[in-house]
Amino acid sequence: QVQLVESGGGSVQSEGSLRLTCSASGSAYLRRRMAWFRQYPEKEPEGVASVDIAGLTKYADSVKDRATISLDDAETTMTLIMGSLKPEDTAVYYCAADHGLSPTLSRDGYQYWGQGTQVTVSS
Repeated sequence: QVQLVESGGGSVQSEGSLRLTCSASGSAYLRRRMAWFRQYPEKEPEGVASVDIAGLTKYADSVKDRATISLDDAETTMTLIMGSLKPEDTAVYYCAADHGLSPTLSRDGYQYWGQGTQVTVSS
């Protein structure tokens, strides 16, 4: 089993930045790749950024020029830093993990999910 706990959400001004952290525990084998997703009201979660234990990353086009995802050496903390925030970045952000290798932004690629953290960007 894997446990994921997000932190760092809150209210941010437009053009500001955010730092989201996902603390992971449980089987290291089951969280060889991790990702951030975000969900708008009445929409399915969409992939934002993904990283695997080899350090490979993948970003959604909407954030690729302003976001950085990282995984610490202990592979227990995943961080998303995103700048130039826009009101359309307002969403609930979820941390996800899976045993698969290679980063992916597909929801089907993740078995374990955190509870989510709200990010609100005001103009």
